[in-house]
Amino acid sequence: MADLAASERFYRTVLSVLGAEPSHADAELVEWEDWDIGPMDRDHPVTRGLHVGFRAPSREAVDAFWRAGIDAGYRDDGAPGPRTVYGPDYYGGFLLDPDGNSAEAVHTEREDRVPDGYIDHLWIRVRDPAASRRFYTTIAPHRGAADRRGRAGPRPDGRRVRLVG
Repeated sequence: MADLAASERFYRTVLSVLGAEPSHADAELVEWEDWDIGPMDRDHPVTRGLHVGFRAPSREAVDAFWRAGIDAGYRDDGAPGPRTVYGPDYYGGFLLDPDGNSAEAVHTEREDRVPDGYIDHLWIRVRDPAASRRFYTTIAPHRGAADRRGRAGPRPDGRRVRLVG
């Protein structure tokens, strides 16, 4: 993060609404159960093009996540509402963190749900999607990751690779 203190304030503000509090915090790292942030340096440049979706227990919690961020002065990246392109009952609200990455609270009913406040999904925008697809589909079987049907590989639309691990 370009400014760890600013990013910590952002994530504490919005994740606390989902019931997630840091499990560790010091000058070098702030960690929630499955999400952590740290300062940038020469060996760790600022992450750009990231989208992280955090599991919300209800649509009302999605609204509260987004409202807490907006009320604290953070930038809107998509008001809460249905996103049926992702699923018939998908409901999400989006904000931008201080580094311009997208943070989302998402609620949807599904069998393989993660605990509230944990990462539901993570998207990484890349410059060369074909090379990234080859990389992730090559390593996925060796890391225990597969798509929701148990296969590692590109989605039928050819634009994304979805892996679950």
